[in-house]
Amino acid sequence: MSYLVPSEFVTKMVDAGESKIFMSTRDTIIRAYMAGAILALAAVFAVSMTVQTGSPLIGAILFPVGFSMLYLLGFDLLTGVFVLTPLALIDKRPGVTIGGVLRNWSLVFVGNFMGAFTVAVMMSIVFTFGFSTEPNEVGQKIAGIGEARTLGYAKYGAAGMLTLFIRGMLCNWMVSTGVVGAMISTTVSGKVIAMWMPIMLFFAMTFEHSIVNMFLFPSGLIMGGKFSIMDYLIWNEIPTVVGNLVGGLAFTGLTLYSTHVKTAPKRSIA
Repeated sequence: MSYLVPSEFVTKMVDAGESKIFMSTRDTIIRAYMAGAILALAAVFAVSMTVQTGSPLIGAILFPVGFSMLYLLGFDLLTGVFVLTPLALIDKRPGVTIGGVLRNWSLVFVGNFMGAFTVAVMMSIVFTFGFSTEPNEVGQKIAGIGEARTLGYAKYGAAGMLTLFIRGMLCNWMVSTGVVGAMISTTVSGKVIAMWMPIMLFFAMTFEHSIVNMFLFPSGLIMGGKFSIMDYLIWNEIPTVVGNLVGGLAFTGLTLYSTHVKTAPKRSIA
């Protein structure tokens, strides 16, 4: 599948991070908006298939179609830039600053949320016939997810917060591996296969993805989920974002960079 060796694709990761930092505000927002919207539609698709088949595994197998689409189109998720842009800073690329990295993260966050929220509103209209009926089965399932993954953590207090944070870390370990997967091949089929595997794993394990949650929880609130905006922010979105940042950077970005770009001296055999 025209495989690139790690030293080649990790250099591509650093180059990609650098280019995203210097991207214009307009382009950053547009690409993030479309990424959030497409991933939200993929989440709807996965939940719909789970409800129709009664098998969460089917939803997990199919969910990566959205991730593959958005990355092949060159759109950006917060979970991806969390990993790529710091590498350009660590590599001391000219003109790359902490401020530039934080600017990119902020713009991508806003764009992702806008895209995911747009789909949340549109699908809520679809699920309720323009808010004229109760949500259909898929809408009820989404509202239930919102309650289970906010109040469900809150009832365990600090232990629930720790669990949420760890699930956010594990999520972006896999999602960022999918981002890297798009760089290890020069063919479309190779890219899709490499992306599909870790994304399927994260969804099947119900790890916490900040962008997917930007769709699930607002749509759950719109359709009458029994949790509040503060429940969503404190007991899901904020800890998930932090967990996504730590997990993706620690387990994917820094490990690959440290051993494939900044390699240790070769072992002496003298």
